[in-house]
Amino acid sequence: MRIWKGYQHGINFGGWFSQKEHTEKHYQTFITEADFATVARWGLDHVRIPVDYELVESEGGILKEDGFRWIKQCILWCRKYDLHMILNLHKTAGYSFADESDSGEFFTNLALQARFISLWQEFAKRFGNDSDIVAFELLNEAADMHTAKDWNQIAANAIAAIRSVAPDVFILAGGIHYNGADGVTLLDAPADSRIVYSFHCYDPIIFTHQTAQWIKGMPKNFHIAYPDTLANYRRWSAAFSKEYIGSLLHEGLTDVETSFFEANLSAAISAAEKYDVPLYCSEYGVIHQADLESTLHWYQTISAVFEKHHIGRAAWTYKEMDFGLTDAEAFPVMQKVLPLL
Repeated sequence: MRIWKGYQHGINFGGWFSQKEHTEKHYQTFITEADFATVARWGLDHVRIPVDYELVESEGGILKEDGFRWIKQCILWCRKYDLHMILNLHKTAGYSFADESDSGEFFTNLALQARFISLWQEFAKRFGNDSDIVAFELLNEAADMHTAKDWNQIAANAIAAIRSVAPDVFILAGGIHYNGADGVTLLDAPADSRIVYSFHCYDPIIFTHQTAQWIKGMPKNFHIAYPDTLANYRRWSAAFSKEYIGSLLHEGLTDVETSFFEANLSAAISAAEKYDVPLYCSEYGVIHQADLESTLHWYQTISAVFEKHHIGRAAWTYKEMDFGLTDAEAFPVMQKVLPLL
């Protein structure tokens, strides 16, 4: 498995061009040049920039030049502070990971797929020449209500469109099941040597998302420490939702620490090794409602596994969004977490 140089230690700028209001005032104030300088001062090597299509497209598909200028400004700041950058399409017309019930059409609607591919070709035309520091991530968290076959074909078409104008840019492809590590094994073989397999890791979900109201079945007042016994994690996960427990059932597990992450990432690691492609975790993190010592222990554990297997990553997230590492809630352990990112 190849090491992806320049993309080993990063952080997300979530909530800037995605999942928040799309206004010029928000773009100007939520993240500024000073934040790029801060990330560089921390010693990180890249930022991941999640982008909703509304930044660069109207509802009718008309391109918005101001949005493209913001992306170009990000690239300029990355160059100034010696950072790499991942441009992630967090939401496309017809598909949002946050609205699964209204997103199924994207995977069968050829017009929506054509718009998605056209937007990526536009990104490639405008930013493909910045491939020395910029990578493209196709889509955030394809859900498992759609088949791997559908997504593989859409991704292949998008990659071909990008390659027609940007032959050298790295392209990240994540699998189904909300970009879970298990989805990596269902991805097609890489189209070329500049494909990266990506995944997200928020396991165990009842710890990293405790109290989160957007998680189905999660009680608003539930708390659990990390680590706790495997038996307790299995018991509470099964009580809330069968969707939580799958990652806790791997054969040979004895705890929710190193063996847990090794087991859950082993198939993705094997797939990356088989094709000699880099493996990258584009999101991982812990909600503010977890106790701070547990949060620190979780970061220590998962980061050690990432380091062992040379898995690049970007923590979720820089500020706000319930996970912000620069927020007051995280401040007491922030200086201990930073070296782990």
